[in-house]
Amino acid sequence: MQVGTGLAAATAVLCAVSMAWASTVETSLRPKVRPIVAAEAAQPAAVSTARTASRVAPVTSARPVLRPVTSIQKKADRKAATVIPAGKKSDFEAWIRGFRPRALRAGISAGIFDAAFRNVHYDPEVIRRDRNQSEFTKTIWDYLDSAASATRVANGKKALRRHKKTLDRIEARYGVDKEVVVAIWGLESAYGTFRGDKPVIGSLATLAYDGRRGRFFEQQLVAALRILQNGDVTIKNFTGSWAGAMGHTQFIPTSYQALAVDFTGDGKRDIWSDDPTDALASTAAYLARYGWRKNAPWGIEVRLPRGFNYAQANRKTKKMPSAWAKLGVVGMNGKPVPDYGAASVLLPAGAQGAAFLIFRNFDVIERYNTADAYVIGVGHLADRIKGGGAIQTAWPRTDRALTFSERKEMQRLLTRRGFDTKGVDGKIGPLTISAVRAFQRSIGMVPDGYASLRILKELR
Repeated sequence: MQVGTGLAAATAVLCAVSMAWASTVETSLRPKVRPIVAAEAAQPAAVSTARTASRVAPVTSARPVLRPVTSIQKKADRKAATVIPAGKKSDFEAWIRGFRPRALRAGISAGIFDAAFRNVHYDPEVIRRDRNQSEFTKTIWDYLDSAASATRVANGKKALRRHKKTLDRIEARYGVDKEVVVAIWGLESAYGTFRGDKPVIGSLATLAYDGRRGRFFEQQLVAALRILQNGDVTIKNFTGSWAGAMGHTQFIPTSYQALAVDFTGDGKRDIWSDDPTDALASTAAYLARYGWRKNAPWGIEVRLPRGFNYAQANRKTKKMPSAWAKLGVVGMNGKPVPDYGAASVLLPAGAQGAAFLIFRNFDVIERYNTADAYVIGVGHLADRIKGGGAIQTAWPRTDRALTFSERKEMQRLLTRRGFDTKGVDGKIGPLTISAVRAFQRSIGMVPDGYASLRILKELR
């Protein structure tokens, strides 16, 4: 998990790249892009036969949507997304010429490079999507309404039944609960119905040239070229999201290289075709690599006692559930939560919303996407697919999420008042949460650390 002001906070969830997408975490719903370490290079063996995937009724993507805009703004956005600025085309072509020798030094053959870039062009739509990430402002409850909607749950159960034999083999091989694998599939591509249709090379080249996260996306671009060079996919079928995330469960190229598996045994790690077998197995392999514990919960909704010390609701404070029960933190049935392992208390909407004890498996899902809302979405959807019920505690639905500019304003005002957030980046991480708690105590509020509009108004 990343540290500083850039940790995931479910109070404001952004979009993230289709697959491992965006670099930082705090507000992204899509799997975030995370540096891959050398130890991830282990490749599990392939063991099963291919299965043909059948479609389920489509559901909308769980990724957040932009706030409503006027028809005039929509027209302006479309124009901006299709018109390439003067000089941009020639500059982009010059960048490709400069990138070519770097790619060849990294082991990419001249033939593969030239074939991959034959029809590549600068895509302003990709840049528009990248720039708009910070404006995504779904609350945790709005996000979960979509992530675990009745349609998504029903389609998840259908997918589980349809691919039961394959999923049973995957679960047996990797020790990862099949419902969690299906839930990730559901959030990432609506069970394969929205896999992305943008050319991966073009998207990554545009982002690498743009320079905002140029080093990261150039790394992904080299990895994508290696995927082509290895013959895992043809140029024609090499498609994904606007940010280069790929396949049924939206792997970024470096994650694909490190952890994708050939479960069907056909010699290719195929996450793009209609058959989801390799993609589902690759997701299980990914979770297994980071220590998934089978038949253990990601989190459990709990009740907090009156007078609860909200300073203890942080990721660093871990206790066994039996120890939490002695402090009055119990399951929704009023009984102590079983001792599945050390857990911390998570309050994604502050003291007025649901509380959870979260366990090791929460951290594992977080490696896939570091946004708290995404992790809760995956875990809760998996629980619902397995037959569990809805979250019982009511959310503070009259609240709205802070915009990116409002989050930065809050950080500036907190620091000005002596509650230093150690930077102004618009990301509600642990330092900002700690500053909010300190400010709440100073004015007699419940110190739950929830960065709400009310706190911003108090600061103003």
